[in-house]
Amino acid sequence: MKLPPLVHILQVKAIVTKEINRYMTHPYIKRFAHNTQVTGEPEVKPSAQPKTRVGILGGGTAGATIAIRLAALGIHTTIFEKKKSLIDGPPMCHLHAGGNLYREIPDEDCIDLLKQCIDILRLYPYTIDVRPTVFAVPTRDDDSPDDLLPRLNKITNAYKELVEQDPNNKVLGEPNNYYQLYSHEQMIALSKKEQVSEPKTLDEWMIPVAKHLNLNKVKYPLIVAQEYGWNIFRLSASAQLALAQYEHANVLTSTEVKQVSQVEQTSANNQSPTWKIEYQNNQSDSTQTLEVDYLINACGFQTGIVDDMVGVEAKRMVEFKASYITHWQGAGGQIPEIIIYGNRGTPEGMAQLTPYPNGYYQIHGMTNSITLFNDGLADTNEQSAQPQLPAKYLNYINNGWDQQVLKARSQKAIDYVAEFVPAFKNANTQNNALFGGQQIPGEDDTLRVADVSLYSHISYARAENVKASSTLIAADEIVAEFTKLGLISDDAHIKEHRTHHQWTYLQQHNHADITKVAQLLAKERGFPTDMATINNCITSSGITSN
Repeated sequence: MKLPPLVHILQVKAIVTKEINRYMTHPYIKRFAHNTQVTGEPEVKPSAQPKTRVGILGGGTAGATIAIRLAALGIHTTIFEKKKSLIDGPPMCHLHAGGNLYREIPDEDCIDLLKQCIDILRLYPYTIDVRPTVFAVPTRDDDSPDDLLPRLNKITNAYKELVEQDPNNKVLGEPNNYYQLYSHEQMIALSKKEQVSEPKTLDEWMIPVAKHLNLNKVKYPLIVAQEYGWNIFRLSASAQLALAQYEHANVLTSTEVKQVSQVEQTSANNQSPTWKIEYQNNQSDSTQTLEVDYLINACGFQTGIVDDMVGVEAKRMVEFKASYITHWQGAGGQIPEIIIYGNRGTPEGMAQLTPYPNGYYQIHGMTNSITLFNDGLADTNEQSAQPQLPAKYLNYINNGWDQQVLKARSQKAIDYVAEFVPAFKNANTQNNALFGGQQIPGEDDTLRVADVSLYSHISYARAENVKASSTLIAADEIVAEFTKLGLISDDAHIKEHRTHHQWTYLQQHNHADITKVAQLLAKERGFPTDMATINNCITSSGITSN
């Protein structure tokens, strides 16, 4: 056979590369894709690169993270996402490294969240804003802060063990400083000190809290933990730049999956079933098809739609929820995140004030008039695995908020926080929110840790992650499934990058790269570009810097 000339080969490769990245949102991402694409991590041997084709439906945190994990192993992976960019879903703001927001969940789940957060932070280090979180029990609450201390000690000991296993796990500061307590007397003393523009010590972080928090409305001690901010715009940027690294990662955004169906096998050799994906880009009038050897459902709150197509029964709930963007210049500089505990879904639900640079704040109020909705929780029925949210919430998700409703809820959020931070009453609404549908597997709406369901006999998996931090563990479960099925070589050597978090894209990108793409994404989604930046980042050595 006559081989084509080299120039032709290069032309074909250029066309393929162009096709792979055709739907990626920004030229900046495309530039990195063209300049730095690799077939997989350096440890992946040619003999260990399977020709397996994987289709991932949904480009949220789960889908994107699973795609990175598979593409790093040299697996041909195509990800389908209806929106313009990856990871544009329900509100997130917080790295739950210890799960301290959730008094109601078991201690074991808190430790699982700690492990998962450390793991995901090492995959996406440039997405984290390093600042403490203050947890306060209001005087109106029946519980005491002391009730939380045994759990906090367990979490601290778990963190110590993780650092002993691998010193690179020390990404949440010193284990002995994972949490600290502040008495009423200490807060009074701090309230008299001058605030510093760039806090370095925990006491410096607590000065603005002492000045602005109504110290008579909370119980003592206050708890301060190393639960950092997690930026959704930077996470989206990180995932897209990571996937642009891998030649085998095909990212199709602005693309809707119309149907999935099993391909009829022409032979009787007990071959595993394959799947046909019918899809359409929003700039095309025609439907295209792709055949894959394994199908992964990562469709978030619409996971049940694909389950119905595949013919798999499942019970789940879907919850519409929102957080609100405000602007307040009165903090005097950087301030920790502030959590005021409360019972979810009651008029006194938890209040959460999450800081961003330059005076922007994201607010959760876990009441039915702010973050939650009276009719915002739906579950499955006997006819379908897909819970049916009311039409108005689907319309919000697809087309944007009713501005009158949005402004009213945003003002309620401000008023709710101002009960405990009085000066916050002067904050301004920003006519936007972070919102979406969140899936909850099963029938327990307090569930916060979940991952993957595997259907080996039909080459199908479903990723349902209540918290974004669970997604790398979910990816690991799928890799283990592929190994069991013989789709991936059982060679420990090819997984070194995962074991030691030696991800290629982290060698090619940095804080500035992520910021540039994140700002583009924030602007595209209608948010202030300041919200795509962070005050304090994590360096490669695990040390924080401004």
